[in-house]
Amino acid sequence: MVKQTLMGLNGDEAVAYAAKQVNPDVVAAYPITPQTIIVERFSEYVADGEVDTEFVAVESEHSAMSSCVGAATAGARAFTATAANGLALMWEILYIASSLRLPIVMAVANRALSGPINIHNDHSDSMGARDSGWIQIYCENSQEVYDATITAWRMAEHLDVQLPVMVCLDGFTLSHTMENVMTLPDDVIQEFVGERKFITVEGHLGESEFRLDPDNPMTMGPLDLQDFYYEHKMHQVEAIDKALEVVKEVDREWAELSGREYKIVEPYLMEDAEAAIIGIGSATGTVRHVVDELREEGKKVGMIKLRLFRPFPVHDLKNAIGDVPVIGVMEKCISFGAAGSPIMMEMMTGYYHDEEKPLMANYVVGLGGRDVSPDMIREIYDDLLKIKSEGKVTKTMNYIGVRGE
Repeated sequence: MVKQTLMGLNGDEAVAYAAKQVNPDVVAAYPITPQTIIVERFSEYVADGEVDTEFVAVESEHSAMSSCVGAATAGARAFTATAANGLALMWEILYIASSLRLPIVMAVANRALSGPINIHNDHSDSMGARDSGWIQIYCENSQEVYDATITAWRMAEHLDVQLPVMVCLDGFTLSHTMENVMTLPDDVIQEFVGERKFITVEGHLGESEFRLDPDNPMTMGPLDLQDFYYEHKMHQVEAIDKALEVVKEVDREWAELSGREYKIVEPYLMEDAEAAIIGIGSATGTVRHVVDELREEGKKVGMIKLRLFRPFPVHDLKNAIGDVPVIGVMEKCISFGAAGSPIMMEMMTGYYHDEEKPLMANYVVGLGGRDVSPDMIREIYDDLLKIKSEGKVTKTMNYIGVRGE
C-alpha cells in the first residue's frame, strides 16, 4: 500500500478531488443542487491550472451529456455530474451514451425527483434510469465516493465493458457532510487509471480504434432499423453482463493498492441471522448500527449492503442471503403501480424459479430526504421477526415514517 493523506471532504468535494486526480480531458456540466459543489470545485482546479481539462459550462444538463458524448466519441475522457431533474433532462442522451459504448463517468448526487419540488435525498432519480444501460454504483460514505469515482474509469473503459458509469451519492446526507477521506497521491492514481482503451473495429480503411478520427472515417450512431438494431442491443446486454466480473476485478486491484476492500454485495452478521435488511446508500450505515444494538439484545438479525445495482448481482445476493428465512428490502424509491419498488422487483424475479426462497417484504423509507432513524429501522426488524414467527407475509408493501401511519 502507498502512503495516503487524510483530508476532510464532503461527498461532492470527494468526487471533485478524485476527478482532479484522474484529470479527464473534458468536463461538461450544469449546476443543480445538491451536485453543484462538484463542478464548482472542479472549475477551481481548472482555473488554478491543476488539471489539463477543458471545462465546458453548458446551458442545460441535456447539453452537458451531449457534450460528453461528443468528447467521448472523439476519444476523450469525459466526466459530468448531476441530480434529480437534471438527470431527467439528459434522459434522451443517457441512452445514446450507453448505446454508443462510451465510457463516460457521471456522479449523481441523488435527490428526489419533482414534483412537488424537493432538493433532498431519495433514489427516484437514478433508479428511474436503471434501464438506460449505465453501470450504477451506490456509495455509503465519502470515502467510498472518492474510491468509486476513481475505480469507475477502469470499469467503464475495460475492453469487455465500454459502458458509462454512474457513481451515486446521497444528496446532502453525503454530498454536503464532511468526513475523513484517505486520498492517494496523484501519480499513483494516474498510473492506476492509465490511458483510455478503445475497442478495435473493422472500418472502411481497415482495422481501427472505435472513435471518430478524420484519418479513419467511420459512422457512429447512425439510423439503425429492423435489420441491425436488435443485434446492437445484444452487444449492450453482453457488455453489462461482463461488467459484473470486471467490477469485482477492479475492486480487488483497488484493495491491493489502497487497503480498502469493497464488494458488490457486502453481508454483515448474516451467518446465523433469522431476519435481514437489504439496502443501498448512506442509510446502510444506520442499519449496521441497529444490527449491532439488536444483537446485544439477543436478536439474531443481519444486513446486506448492495453497492452495485446495475448490473444486478442476483447470484451474489442469493449467496450472501443463504438460508436466512426473512428478508426486508429497504428502498428510498417508489415504482408507482408496480408490485414492489425497484430492488424488491429484482429480488422477487431472482427467486421466482427457486423452490426454496426467503419470505420478503418491501419497506419504503426516507422519501424527499426524510430522516431514516434507528427507530424506523427497529420497526422494520420487528416486523420481519413477526413475519418469521407467523411464517407468512401479510403486507408486502410498507411505507415507514409516514405521518398518520
